[in-house]
Amino acid sequence: MSYSTKEITEKLNMSKHTLRYYEKEGLLTEIARDKNGNREYSDLNLEQLIMVRCMRATGMSIKYIKNYVNMCFDGYSSVPSRKEILLLQQKILKAQKEEINKNLGIIDLKLQYYENLEINGPEKYDDSIYKIHSDLSAKMMKILDKETDTQSK
Repeated sequence: MSYSTKEITEKLNMSKHTLRYYEKEGLLTEIARDKNGNREYSDLNLEQLIMVRCMRATGMSIKYIKNYVNMCFDGYSSVPSRKEILLLQQKILKAQKEEINKNLGIIDLKLQYYENLEINGPEKYDDSIYKIHSDLSAKMMKILDKETDTQSK
């Protein structure tokens, strides 16, 4: 199947400028042209763009991605190196995911505290404010400890 520039930019929610930049940097291969000279992107180009966007979203530099793309031209011999790059990126993303989950858990606890405060009013909390915050901080530490436990395994 082939895709126009407009179809690609809409499918991937990217600007034409970004698409042209990726092309100029050599991150896309073999872009065909129709009889009028307009670009026709293939499924391979679509796959390449999805991969480039994924790599950029995970923090890879254009230079690093270009290295990966160039390895793809080497064929089967570079599969172990390409796999290693993706395994490293996977490890980085898993660590980021754990950090996000930890922070989300802490925010959820604080939101629960505020919701309880709104429902029950400040009077109930005035007398036991230290106990409430002690419990809340203990729960937050439990979240942090869980993360530490999973990282050390």
